[in-house]
Parts: sequence; C-alpha cells; structure tokens
Amino acid sequence: MSYKADFHVHSYYSDGIMKPTELVRMYKDKEYDVIALTDHDGVDGVPEALIAGEALKIQVIPGVEIGCGYDFGQERLELHILGYYIDIENGELKEYLKKLKENREDRNRRLLKYLQELGYDLTAADLVERPGQTYIGKPTFARAMKKKGIAPDNMWEIFDQTEKEKRSVFETIDIIRKAGGIAVLAHPMKIKKLKNEGEACFWQNLEKIVVDLKKHGLKGMECYHPSASHDEALKLVVLAGKYHLHITEGSDFHGDEEQLK
Repeated sequence: MSYKADFHVHSYYSDGIMKPTELVRMYKDKEYDVIALTDHDGVDGVPEALIAGEALKIQVIPGVEIGCGYDFGQERLELHILGYYIDIENGELKEYLKKLKENREDRNRRLLKYLQELGYDLTAADLVERPGQTYIGKPTFARAMKKKGIAPDNMWEIFDQTEKEKRSVFETIDIIRKAGGIAVLAHPMKIKKLKNEGEACFWQNLEKIVVDLKKHGLKGMECYHPSASHDEALKLVVLAGKYHLHITEGSDFHGDEEQLK
C-alpha cells in the first residue's frame, strides 16, 4: 500500500500563492495521505489547514519554516529549520514569530528604499497582492517587479544585498522544542556558501554542522527535496542515518501544480 506525504508546503500566508484550504483540497485530490503546512516565520494559515484536513480526511501537520543564522568558521551561514507538530498557541513561539515578523518588515522597508535608489519604479502599494495580506518577502518583490516589467536578470543578487536580522539556529531549535515540536534541517543542498571549497569539503562541513545541531536538539533532516539530486539525496539519507535523525521529504511547494507528481 502506497503512502504519499509532503512535509514542506507553503500557502499565501507566506510566499505561496494558494489558500491553505486550496492546498489541502489539491493534495487530497492527488491522493496524498499527509501534508505539513510550513509557512515562513508564521503559523497564521495552520488553523484553516487543520479544519480543511479534518473535513477532507487528510492529515495536516502544523508546521513552520524559519530562516536562522549559524556561525561556521569565518562564515555566517543561513540555515532553514522546519518545525513539525508544533503547538501554535505556545506563548514563547508566538512571541518569537512576532519578532521575526518585525525583522522582516524592517528588511522590507530597507529593500524597497534600496531598489528605489537604484532607479526601480516600485512602491509599497505594488507589493500588496491581496486584502489582509500579512506577509511580504523577497518572492513578493520578485512577482511585483516581473508584473511591472522591471525585473533585472540579477534580481535575486540585488535582493541579497539587503539582509534581515536572523536569530540563532540554536534559539530556533529550542523554541520549536518548547512548543512541543520536532526540529528538522531543511534542504541542506541549498545552504549558501557551503560549497565554495568543493564537493568533498561540502559533505565534511555539512556533517560537522549536523553533529553540532544534533547536540542542540535537531531531530531530523530533509533528505528528499527538489534541490537534491538522486545521488545527493542518498548521501543525505546515509548522513541522517549515521546520526539517528528522522528522514523527511518535501516538495517546497509554493503554487505551481506541475511541481507535484
């Protein structure tokens, strides 16, 4: 008997384009058994997804994805941590997510100003995609610039010049644990700056990071993700098994149904 799961899904409460209810129905129609709603830095869409899951008889796991800072040698890496089975009403988690939202809003103001100084005709109003929108991220900027026909080829490089304050990965793992959740390292193959010294060093460095994070409460690793080739996914599975970490699979779905099988 087959078992279909996707543990990495985004709704329009972060940088996806679909309502949580639409996501749940789509996955139900595609005969999935379980999904995890893991919006960036927030859980506002979880209640809707849970209600839809109960109505449509598909398991929905309350989750979140949080971008964090991690000091590795002379580099400041950005890691993403997925939290599963979290209590979205946990006070410490809610306060933590509130601070993340404030950091993102501050970055957005600075990024918008920077783009305007570069000569791009972009306003705050251009970033509003729907009534009641609570999240604006870099993909929002990208969609707005493409819509206005002003998106340069190096758009994402320009965006990366304006960073938001990132909380410690250790603090993030601890917050997820306090909210009753399981912390999982998201898409390891997407960790920027880690591949600069070649493939062999990448795997050595990744193992060092995994060992360190496990000491601080990491429980799993996303081994199957679009960023990982078949061979890379197998290497990640071996690494996760070596340190007794849960192995997860996620599509990182944002809205293109062709992304899913």
